[in-house]
Amino acid sequence: MTKIPVTENVKRFNVSKLLLILGLGVLLCGEAYFGYQLHSLSNQQEEIKEDYSNVNNITLGLFSVDQWSDKVAAIINHQVRHFTLTPKQKQALQVEVEQIILALINKAEALVTKPQKSVGGKLKVLAVKTFVNTDKIKAQVPEFAKTIIAKIDNPQSKIKLSNLAMSKFAQVKQSAYVDSTTTANDSLINKMYLKYHVSSPDEFNSKLTNSLARIRTITYDYSFAMLACIIAVLMLWWILRKRVELHAALFVMSLLFAFILLAVGLTASMIEVDARIKSLDFVLLGQHVVFKNQVLFFQSKSILDVVKVLVKQPQWDSIGVGILILVFSILFPLMKLSSTGIHLLSKKKLAENKIIKYFAFQSGKWSMADVIVIAILMTYIGLNGLLESQLASLNIRSNALTIITTNNTALQPGYIIFISFVLYGLVLSTILKFITPYDSH
Repeated sequence: MTKIPVTENVKRFNVSKLLLILGLGVLLCGEAYFGYQLHSLSNQQEEIKEDYSNVNNITLGLFSVDQWSDKVAAIINHQVRHFTLTPKQKQALQVEVEQIILALINKAEALVTKPQKSVGGKLKVLAVKTFVNTDKIKAQVPEFAKTIIAKIDNPQSKIKLSNLAMSKFAQVKQSAYVDSTTTANDSLINKMYLKYHVSSPDEFNSKLTNSLARIRTITYDYSFAMLACIIAVLMLWWILRKRVELHAALFVMSLLFAFILLAVGLTASMIEVDARIKSLDFVLLGQHVVFKNQVLFFQSKSILDVVKVLVKQPQWDSIGVGILILVFSILFPLMKLSSTGIHLLSKKKLAENKIIKYFAFQSGKWSMADVIVIAILMTYIGLNGLLESQLASLNIRSNALTIITTNNTALQPGYIIFISFVLYGLVLSTILKFITPYDSH
C-alpha cells in the first residue's frame, strides 16, 4: 500500500479544517442574522402591544368620562331625531294636550270675566262677553291639539330639538371640571394617532392588530430558522464524529452558535400576560352601548427585563432575587461556555486550572438556566389558569348586558430560543467530555 506523504496529510487536514470553518461561518452568520431579526421584531412587537394596551386601557375606555359622554350624546341625538309616536301614544297625548288647552282657556276666561269695580274694567268684561265666544274656541281645541302633535312629530322639529339638546349637552360638558389626567390621556391618544398615522380608534386598532399578526408569524419563522442552524451543527457532529482532527474547530464554532442562542434568549420576550374585556354590551334608552378590547392588564418581559425590574426595586429582597438570577442564569452560563472553549484550546497548564475546569465541567449544578426555563413554564401555567378562572367569572350573557373576556397570555419565541440554548448547552457539555484531551473530572 502506497503511503501518503505527511505534507499531503497536513495539507488535506488544513483544507478540511478551512472548509469546515468557512461553512460553519456562513451558517453562523445566518443564525446571527435570524437572531438579530428576532430580537428586533420582539422589541417592535412589545412596543406596539404596549401602545395598543395604553390606548385601549380600561381607564381610557370603560372608566373614561369622555367615552361615556360621547356615547350618551350619540344616544340622545339618535333618540331625539328618531323619536316616533304610536297611534295609541298620539291618542293619549292628544287627550293630555286638550285638557291643558281647555284649562288654559278656562283660566283665561276666569281672569278676563272677573268682576271689576272700575268703569274701564267693566267695559272690558262686557266687550269680551259680547265678542268672544269661548264655546266656539273650546270646540276647536281637538284641532289645536292635533296641530301641536303634528308639529312635534315633524322631522324638521326633531332636528331642531336634537340640535338644542346637543348644544345644552355640549355646554354641560365644557363647563365640567377637566383635570390633568384627562388632559394627559388626550395627549397620549393624539401622540399615538400621530405615531401610527391614523385618525380614529377603529383605524388604530385595525392597523396595530394587522401589524402584530404579521410580526408574530415572522418571529416564529426566524425562531425555527435559528433552530434549523443548530440542528445542522449537531448533524455535522454526527457526520464528523470520527474526524478527531476537526473536533476542536467544530467545538469552538459550536460555542459561537451557543453564544448567539443565549444572547437572543436573554433579550427577546419570553412571556406575555394580557387580560382584557373583549366586548361589553348593554342597552341604554333602547340603544346598545358597546366597549371593545378593554385591556385590564398587559406585561411582556425578557429575562434581562425581569432582572432590571427586580434590581431597580427599593426592597432588598427583590434586589437579591434579581442578583441571583443575574449570576446563576446569565453569568454562570457565559462562564461555562467560555471555560469549555478555553479548556479545549489551551495548553494543559491552563486547561487544568481549577477555575477553568470547574466552570467547564462542574458549574452545571449551580447554573440555573434550566431552572429558569421550568420556572417560566410553571409561571405561565399558573398565571394562565388563574386568569382563565378570574376572567370566566366576569363573563355575563343576558338580554340587557353581555360581557365577554379573553386571556391572551402566551409564551413568546424568546422562550423557545432560551430552552434551545439550555438543551444545546447540555449536548455540548456531553461532547466536551468525549473529545477533551485532558481529564474531565
